[in-house]
Amino acid sequence: MSAPVLTEQALPPAPAAPKRSFLSGYLRQPVVALSVLVLLVMALLAIFAPLIADEPAGAGVDVLQPPSGAHWFGTDDLGQDIFAQVVWGTRTSMVIGLAASLLAIVLGTAIGLAAAYFRPFDAVATVITDVMLALPTLPLMIMLAAVVSPSVTTLTLIIGFFAWPEVARLIRSQGLVISAMPYIDGARVLGATGWRIVTREILPAVVSLMVVSVLLTASRAVISEAGLSFLGLGDPDAWSWGRILLNAQRSGTIAIAWWQTLFPSLAILFLVLAATLAGTRFNDTRDPRRNGG
Repeated sequence: MSAPVLTEQALPPAPAAPKRSFLSGYLRQPVVALSVLVLLVMALLAIFAPLIADEPAGAGVDVLQPPSGAHWFGTDDLGQDIFAQVVWGTRTSMVIGLAASLLAIVLGTAIGLAAAYFRPFDAVATVITDVMLALPTLPLMIMLAAVVSPSVTTLTLIIGFFAWPEVARLIRSQGLVISAMPYIDGARVLGATGWRIVTREILPAVVSLMVVSVLLTASRAVISEAGLSFLGLGDPDAWSWGRILLNAQRSGTIAIAWWQTLFPSLAILFLVLAATLAGTRFNDTRDPRRNGG
């Protein structure tokens, strides 16, 4: 019997029923259900933004109008609708948050798994990760964003580049535990290559941790994007929640037009809180020690 067949038999795939039970138990939690609902609403706003509101442009006649039936979130000093700005800002903020998170997950997972299995690479990867974690992230992101041409792409690359070390450390820690399992030694004895062991044995065992990392990293990426945009380092051609706050600060209407900062701030709060709660509860639900398993 060939080695690959024996390796797969040594680690059978999880049955479908427990997975369904896990997902149903996870989504049955009220906090999780509400968090997922918020994330779905945000995603729908980002996808269907052109159908929900026209992209704000130019100046209007209703200047600094408070929330009303005509303007749900009020208007700014140029007469532009704040609701439309928040809706279009949802698209930019979620795109940057999700893309930067995926970039960080890919880099962090690759480095973490390589460090966990290939021991000669572990020392180098650990040093690089520790150095990256010790760097002052925010000043460096500000410096890079100020040097390069501001755009959605550059912000995504900058935020994703500085977010991967935390992911790498988590994946490495879990990968070291999996690498010490007896079935990994059995796979080596049967002649499985290092690439096969990493991709077919260790990687599936850390997928749940990757899901958690995507949610948590995306929430931090949204905050980073809002902060950079508020400092004037965002894409000037794209609406984002940070840009709405920047416009309120530049116009000097923060004290007299509370609605101009309230609603984009609430959007940031709801998205970050929902992603964080969904990620942490997912981590708690998959841990058998917290389920009595």
